[in-house]
Amino acid sequence: MKKSLGGINALYPTPTVIVGAIVAGKPNFITIAHIGIVNHAKPHLISISLGKAHYTNAGIRENKEFSVNIPSETLVVETDYVGIVSGKKVDKSRVFELFYGQLPKAPLITACPVCMACRLYDTYDTPTHDLFIGEIVETHAEESVLTEGKIDVAKVRPLLFDMNTVKYWSLGTAVGGCWDVGKQMKAK
Repeated sequence: MKKSLGGINALYPTPTVIVGAIVAGKPNFITIAHIGIVNHAKPHLISISLGKAHYTNAGIRENKEFSVNIPSETLVVETDYVGIVSGKKVDKSRVFELFYGQLPKAPLITACPVCMACRLYDTYDTPTHDLFIGEIVETHAEESVLTEGKIDVAKVRPLLFDMNTVKYWSLGTAVGGCWDVGKQMKAK
C-alpha cells in the first residue's frame, strides 16, 4: 500500500549542473539541479530554476546569456563548492579553467565533459525562484565522451542530485533501449 506524502516534489534524482554567467564583469558559477528540457526540437530550449536571491541571476538578466556545464563525478568537490559559496562574498572566477564559444557572456568550464552556451529566451517569476528558459546556441563535448558522434552518458559519468538523501549520486547501468524494450508488450 502506498503512503501519501503530500504535495512533495518526487522528481529526484536530477542532473547536477554548473550554471555560468558574467556578473559585475567576472565569470560566476552556481551549482543547481533544477533543470529541465523544454523543447527537444529547434529551437532547443532548456530551463534552469534559481532561487531569487542568487547572485548569478543578475548576470543572466543583464547579459541574456549563460552556460550550463555538466560535471563528471571527478568534479564533485568543485561542483559542490561553487554551490555552497555565494559570488557576493567569494570570487569564483578562478575555480575553473574557462573557454568561450559563440556567446561571450557564457563562460564554459574546460574540465566539464559537456557544456552548453545558452541565450536567454524567456524568464518566468515564481514566488521563490526565477525560471530562466535558455536557447542552446552551441554544445561542446570532449571527444572522449562521444560514441559515434553522440554524447555517451556512461562516458560522461554525470553527477546526480537527490534532495531526499541530500547526496550526489553516480549513474547506474542501462536497463533497456528507449522506444524498443516496450515492443515486448505488443506480442502479448
